[in-house]
Amino acid sequence: MAMVLSFVVKTWLLQAFFIPSGSMEDTLLVGDRVVVSKLTPGPFDLARGDVVVFEDPGGWLGDVAPVERSGVSGAIHDGLVFVGLLPSESEDHLIKRVIGLPGDHVVCCDAQRRLTVNGAPLEEPYLKPGDQPSSINFDIKVPAGHVWVMGDHRSDSEDSRFHDDADDGSDGSVPISRITGRAVAVVWPFSRFGWLSDHPDTFSGVPARPPAK
Repeated sequence: MAMVLSFVVKTWLLQAFFIPSGSMEDTLLVGDRVVVSKLTPGPFDLARGDVVVFEDPGGWLGDVAPVERSGVSGAIHDGLVFVGLLPSESEDHLIKRVIGLPGDHVVCCDAQRRLTVNGAPLEEPYLKPGDQPSSINFDIKVPAGHVWVMGDHRSDSEDSRFHDDADDGSDGSVPISRITGRAVAVVWPFSRFGWLSDHPDTFSGVPARPPAK
């Protein structure tokens, strides 16, 4: 019954993931385990600032060799991941922060080197100390059904900026259908246990849609 309940929770409510890279430092560190709510997107809407886990939209991860496990220990490990009792090592998933929602106009950067969303500049306290908001200039509109995502460690994050071949947001934005859920908490190591913020103050001044010209 415990395994069945765990499987139900993993399938529809919550799932644990392992953080394999430093693209979200210092919010998330390599080796952290996070819990992801599958109720967003779904009953609950995505919001700017949400940290989301999503399937590779296509070519973001390159050729990643899967972790090989064999024998009884490998079968047990895979079974426990399947029912949700161990975190997924997420070889085909990424984790980033939502900066732009469908229809948003996202620009880097203003005269103070800040990102702007729908004309409103962002003060981003979650950035890794010493990082710029972006070393790459861009001016994009997020397509319908997509979000624009960026890592908190901007100098070590190959996010939407690096996959937007059309330079207008159409390629770099992530389909919402690819989003597994919103990361809500770090649960391991226990010394780092805590809730993940979507930093509502950062985005509180952003208009719902770009101002009319």
